[in-house]
Amino acid sequence: MHTPGRAERNRLIEENLPLVGYLARDVHARATHVPREELASAGALALVTAAEAFDPTLGVPFGAYARRRILGAFADEMRSMDWASRGIRKRIKEITAVRETLTAALGRTATADEIATTLGLSRDAVVESLNDAARTVTSLDDTAVLDVPAAIALPAESAALQERRGVLARAVAALPERMRAIVQAVYIDERPVKDLAEELGVSHSAVSQQRAEAVRLLRDALERFYLDSGTATVSRVSDSTREAYFSRIAAATPPRQGVPLVATAAAS
Repeated sequence: MHTPGRAERNRLIEENLPLVGYLARDVHARATHVPREELASAGALALVTAAEAFDPTLGVPFGAYARRRILGAFADEMRSMDWASRGIRKRIKEITAVRETLTAALGRTATADEIATTLGLSRDAVVESLNDAARTVTSLDDTAVLDVPAAIALPAESAALQERRGVLARAVAALPERMRAIVQAVYIDERPVKDLAEELGVSHSAVSQQRAEAVRLLRDALERFYLDSGTATVSRVSDSTREAYFSRIAAATPPRQGVPLVATAAAS
């Protein structure tokens, strides 16, 4: 095993100190509850130990080796300061998922009141969870922490956004007629639920329940046709109704390049 001399070790440390600063700034922007100076301190120590343990005969560039060690030190530091319990994280995940679904459907950021109504929670609980979400820890296992922020969307990001919007548009169009009309009236035309209930001749709660179920179906559709995550469904309709809904979406989904539509639908 190669052991670097003091001069070589010092050179590696000096040349890569800017890497510590860059990574500390980037991670701090994602996890503001951890002081940047503490991240920088942990990263600097990791850089020193990386320089001492580095073996160039293995063929791995020192920058890549040090980056991994620095990010590992950041992860340890962030875990030691993590404030969120499992229950808090579960609630944050649920609320942010509904916010993303509503935002995509509305073409604007969903309000706390809209999220609260959809989930049947109080507005205060939603606001508190959204505030918590703004300071949650980003997993350093995600390679996105190594990305350099860009002012405009990259081609791959634009394509993903376009695909998501396409899936959502087909999912809305495939909703049962009553649900589709309610989604259109409430989220696109921005009509009050009270007025819509009077027009349909039903109670306010009936419209709210249909709206909430429509949002749950849209979440199921995004999970199945966009994320391919296999996550358990959240809608409360019967299995046959849900599968019929998915079939309508699949029928309206263009085949992926080089893949027949039947194969695409079966894969989803």
